[in-house]
Amino acid sequence: MKLFTLITTLMAFQMSQAENSITIYSGNHQGHLNQDQLQNVHNIAGFAVVKQVKETTFKKGQFNLAFDDVAEHIDPTTVSFSLPNNPNAASVLDQNFQFDLVSSDKLLQKYLDQTITVNHNLGEQNINTKGTLLSTAGGLTLATSNNQITTIQNWNQIQFPELPGGLLTKPTLVWLLDSNTNNKETIELTYQTKGMTWWSDYIINLKDTESECSMDMTSWVTIVNKSGASFPETQLKLIAGDVNRAKSNVRTNNMVRETFAKTADNQFSEQSLFEYHLYKLPRKIDLPNNATKQIQMLQKTHAIKCDKTLRFNGSQQSSINYHRPITDQNYLSRNEAKVEAFLSFKNSTKNKLGIPLPAGRVRVNSVDHADGSLEFIGEDNIDHTANNKTITLKLGNSFDVTGARKQSHYELNKNSITEQFEITIDNQKDAVQQVEVYEPLYRWSNWVITHHTAKYEKSNASMIKFNLEVAAKSSKTIVYTVQYQWPDIQK
Repeated sequence: MKLFTLITTLMAFQMSQAENSITIYSGNHQGHLNQDQLQNVHNIAGFAVVKQVKETTFKKGQFNLAFDDVAEHIDPTTVSFSLPNNPNAASVLDQNFQFDLVSSDKLLQKYLDQTITVNHNLGEQNINTKGTLLSTAGGLTLATSNNQITTIQNWNQIQFPELPGGLLTKPTLVWLLDSNTNNKETIELTYQTKGMTWWSDYIINLKDTESECSMDMTSWVTIVNKSGASFPETQLKLIAGDVNRAKSNVRTNNMVRETFAKTADNQFSEQSLFEYHLYKLPRKIDLPNNATKQIQMLQKTHAIKCDKTLRFNGSQQSSINYHRPITDQNYLSRNEAKVEAFLSFKNSTKNKLGIPLPAGRVRVNSVDHADGSLEFIGEDNIDHTANNKTITLKLGNSFDVTGARKQSHYELNKNSITEQFEITIDNQKDAVQQVEVYEPLYRWSNWVITHHTAKYEKSNASMIKFNLEVAAKSSKTIVYTVQYQWPDIQK
């Protein structure tokens, strides 16, 4: 069965497009949606605030104004209708959102007991049969003009005289207005819609040598539009930040506090918006429905200073909750974990950056000096990062630098534990490697280091760090002793 053809379309007020703008809020900090996820609008963690400015001729008195150029996934409770140039031209008596969209089944049901024309095959001939539609069960049953009853199981096309009232080709907003003018008026319509999101993708080309670490970085914005509407010639704004949304409605704050200098004419400018950041593209773009679009956010920035760091945490503990002293001698007494590779850089003006960076995925490439090609070496996600903050990316695990950790002494007393560890870092690279060794002190909150063979620093209340320099093709072992104490709680 092939799709039918409509002969006529819904009559509505024609509005000439003057201006569109759209502000997209993203809840997708990690970036990337695959094709399967894109099929379901509920997988798209974001929304948009749409502003559309139209011009149409009003009628004096009460009349219905229909607007069918809205997103399918509009939240009708957020619609705002205004007349910016002539606020007193009309008042809104009521507002309706009609979404009973036309389909073949609905059309056929509407045309029961009415005349239609069906194009179908009869043997090898292609013919048109005109008659009154009696039933749609098991095919089409028609009463033709010669008083015959004809059933048609398969058809090519159905011609309907007109679109019945109450059926629409697009989701439509309809206002009942009380107007005091017959003039053309400008309408400003704003609403919120689901099915839109955006995220940032950053690409870093690392230039790592024995003497320094530098990198080039560029950034792209990916926009997804599954709202059910296309937005041609649209002024685009993107909001970065965690905006709280009530379940039944959304309110946004449009108070702009501070504006930063604009970049090139085809690049995003950035400004503060309440507790968030707004990125505005100076040129207008087209946002087709059911499509993704990529726009460059940051021009390629060269020679950003960075630091490459190797870290070893043999216990694999990062956060600690002290409920009671851990007295089990074998608890994390021995472990061989990976040495992890990190890349960090400061988001500062001095380091050729210095603008708030929205959340997204960062891919890192490194140059193969043998042929000059770029090779992928790792990726990580970043959260929204303010100016002057340091960004740290985990790229993977080191192949040639390894670590081992073992308990070399343990003594449990009534109100204390004394424990000693040996940590060995093995470096099979041809160059000296700097390795940060992290040791969480997880047995109890009251601790003191009583012996250590290398200098350490206290990272936080439950973590110490050793900065080791390991010569090429060699290994280095450090030893430390920690004593935990707790009060006698027995009565």
